[in-house]
Amino acid sequence: MPSLAALLASEHEVAAVITRPPARRGRGRALTDSPVAELAGKAGIAVLTPASAKTEEFRAQLADLAPDVAAVVAYGALLPPPILAIPPHGWVNLHFSLLPAWRGASPVQAAIRAGDDITGASTFRLEAGMDTGPVFGVITETIRPADTAGDLLDRLSVGGAQLLLATLNGIADGTVQARPQPMEGVSYAGKVTVADARLDWSAPATGIDRLIRSVTPEPGAWTDSPWGRMVLGPVTVDDRTDLKPGELAAGKSEVLVGTATTAVRLGRLTPTGRRPMPAADWARGIRPAAGTVLS
Repeated sequence: MPSLAALLASEHEVAAVITRPPARRGRGRALTDSPVAELAGKAGIAVLTPASAKTEEFRAQLADLAPDVAAVVAYGALLPPPILAIPPHGWVNLHFSLLPAWRGASPVQAAIRAGDDITGASTFRLEAGMDTGPVFGVITETIRPADTAGDLLDRLSVGGAQLLLATLNGIADGTVQARPQPMEGVSYAGKVTVADARLDWSAPATGIDRLIRSVTPEPGAWTDSPWGRMVLGPVTVDDRTDLKPGELAAGKSEVLVGTATTAVRLGRLTPTGRRPMPAADWARGIRPAAGTVLS
């Protein structure tokens, strides 16, 4: 959204917006446009929603538009060579990592989970490989101790929008040149699944903290419990060491869970079928027995 807003406010002409088809959302399961499609519609910009980028219909639509360059942000699908070849200045992708680190679908989540101190955003020219193309420019961003993936992505989206705009400006006036990515430092970040977000209480407290923050808000870290599955928000690392992994200790104002090292203090949690709530409020209602273990 910030990238499209920045381009609409710039001197560049946005010929069309390509985004995912409408999806069914909410309790009524009504077909709903993506936020990008809604913004484009309000601006009077044509919106293309191909079910696949590989269809001849989509290739013909794009060829008719004859774009000089195409900007890509979180499209989520590889583009085939005939599509990549249409804009004479190529496809410029905004990727939320310092390439070649964390190529792939979930670079922000991977950086937090790995405990990186610094990340950033890169603009690069798309080619057939997965995020392998030459880089136009980068910005850096510090990962703060309490950052969730949502927090970090919000900041990178704003800074990245300006990087994307600067890259397109440079392409237009011939002042920017893409440089090949280095061969060293390559890492990959695959798509994060719900299974990936399951907590293993036998891991160290710092690892559990990073995992939870890396999957907040989506898909949300979770654990099984005697009361069903619970989704956990960010935690804080405590210095208590007398709890075994997964063991609950509920006090009047806090809920601690043991790990392989020290305990973690739960923040907000979401019991199955209920709204998010402070962990202490949940414990006062449930009154977990001493020694209860989360699986």
